[in-house]
Amino acid sequence: MRLATATLHSYRLPLRAPWLTAGASLGERCGWLLCLQDDNGRRGYGECAPLPGSGGDPAAALRALQSLLPPLIGLAARAALRQLAPGSDGQVPAARCAVETALLDLLAQDSGLPLAAYLNGARRRPAAGAAPPPPIRLNAACGSLAGICEADLRAACSAGFEVLKLKVGVLAIDEEIALLRQLATVLPPACQLRLDANRAWPAAAAARFLHACADLPIEMVEEPLAAPDIDRLQALQAGTTIAIAVDESIRRLGSQALIVRRAVRRLVIKPPRHGGLLPALALARRAGSAGVECIITSSLDSACGITAAAHLAAALDNRLAHGLATSAWLSEDTGSPPTISSGQLLLDASPGLGFVPDRKRLFVPPGGLYCR
Repeated sequence: MRLATATLHSYRLPLRAPWLTAGASLGERCGWLLCLQDDNGRRGYGECAPLPGSGGDPAAALRALQSLLPPLIGLAARAALRQLAPGSDGQVPAARCAVETALLDLLAQDSGLPLAAYLNGARRRPAAGAAPPPPIRLNAACGSLAGICEADLRAACSAGFEVLKLKVGVLAIDEEIALLRQLATVLPPACQLRLDANRAWPAAAAARFLHACADLPIEMVEEPLAAPDIDRLQALQAGTTIAIAVDESIRRLGSQALIVRRAVRRLVIKPPRHGGLLPALALARRAGSAGVECIITSSLDSACGITAAAHLAAALDNRLAHGLATSAWLSEDTGSPPTISSGQLLLDASPGLGFVPDRKRLFVPPGGLYCR
């Protein structure tokens, strides 16, 4: 099985409503769908979609893909994966993630296994056939606290979600505390809130927010500090029973330091930020061994990226609620996202990634790439 061609397909996907965070408003999702085809006609897919406002540079991502892909043509998929060394992405980890995902898709297809099983070390389909990956618990992606209403929370709970995620840090802190108190009154006993501040607050404001919300059903606050460091995060976590989590700060602060110091109770892991599924899984396992929980999330990825992250979450199988229920925010998609039912994402036993692209999106755009 040798790589025969590599094709990039650009996409631009409008959102159904603006995606608001503490520092940005996003109206569309743009990126590239990568298709690697081997000499047996199999196709493996990956997605590269750096997120604006989080260090994502589309031009740098395209340059990285154009550099990574041509040397892989003609190589066996396993050899190509070995050649895709850490740091080979030109400091654009989303590009490496896309290439690695497509290669893993091909390798898992060749083994007859779902990608989740392949990530867990299985290398050949059992005689009785491969089982589907385990269901993945999800949090509902409810958007910004500034735009939510009680009916939205009731609808998410009725759909089977037990953890509801809201973006905070978008209004004055006292206004947000009052809104959260009001919303908490409509939550069923089994439901909790998960909040993402996107580094909105100084340390004193974050501590005040956590203290004021100590009696509310909040299970996690992500990236509360505007200028996070290990000592401040550790002090903040020590002062609250709510789990503190970091996401975009992991690479800057250093995953090893965060884990060794147990500065926070959770890491939020987006595979494109860590260079791929294999580095993300290795990080999650190191953290889990040290007692630090990990949540797998998307960055409003298209169906391809969501499916890849879902296989990672299934391989991890830690029964936490992961952040992969974002496809409904897209008014168009690169393909069909995985099924979500009763607050759980369901993957089937198809070999590989199991992603089927929307055929109308498969084209070679000007400035794109076709390698043979």
